[in-house]
Amino acid sequence: HEMRHHCFDLHFAYLYRIRDQLKGKLTLTAVSDEETFGPWGARYLMEHHPEIHGDCCLNGEPSSPLSIRFGEKGPLWLKFTVRTAGAHGAYTHVSESASKIGARLVLALERLSDLDTPPPGNVGEVLAKAAATIDRAQGQGASEALQRITVNIGMLQAGLKVNMIPSECLIEADLRLPVGVDKADVLAAVDDIVSAYPQVTYEEINYSAPSWCDPEHDMVGIIQANAKALGGTEPQAICSLGGTDTRLWRYIGVPAYVYGPFPIGMGAGDEHVPIEDFLHIVRTHVLSAYDYLTSS
Repeated sequence: HEMRHHCFDLHFAYLYRIRDQLKGKLTLTAVSDEETFGPWGARYLMEHHPEIHGDCCLNGEPSSPLSIRFGEKGPLWLKFTVRTAGAHGAYTHVSESASKIGARLVLALERLSDLDTPPPGNVGEVLAKAAATIDRAQGQGASEALQRITVNIGMLQAGLKVNMIPSECLIEADLRLPVGVDKADVLAAVDDIVSAYPQVTYEEINYSAPSWCDPEHDMVGIIQANAKALGGTEPQAICSLGGTDTRLWRYIGVPAYVYGPFPIGMGAGDEHVPIEDFLHIVRTHVLSAYDYLTSS
């Protein structure tokens, strides 16, 4: 999936030859449904095969050779339903419009981005130092978006015909919570917004908590040293806007880091990774795994 397992196959090929020099165990996980958050991938392995937990996780998810991801925002997906009586389009005095109420609700949800979201521990300091790298790796403005709640209205459905007042409007919102933000605080703010619209109910349809680990862990320094020694830029520790399976390791207290290639055209036509980028990631991962497994 996304070339990750091919990268790690090569790790095994290299390190197996010198396995007698290693002080620990190298375990490979490769699953097929990471992109869909399905139940039969890494989640299944974590629950039923504790031997894969290890004491550190290194992931090759497409990201950027400029960065090492030590954390990621958490998606909170909410489905809002607006219900009114509905009527013929000419009789606007007879019924409220579910679509108009939905439109006002969508604008009101933007207030969630103004909530205070102070980062935990040393995370804020680390991210402040890496602001330029964050923008370069994830797009201009990413460093700001990373530390606030973002609101994406992924789906909005209402109405049967142009000349009918809709009696129902369905809205699905994708909220992304920064590290350190508690879901309960966000839902309390959502409740406050929804309280102004008696026609609206909502439900949670998906949630993965934000996750992070120590941005100054030994593995971070090892990756930085190897990436630089191989002629690349010394990557900086940052958090990711999107989600990865590394969150599952962090949830149980295992430090997990992502160091991968640029995701050129990810999810679109001609998605690819330049060969030299791929080889750089392979070399960095192999050397970093070796250094970690031979250190005292």
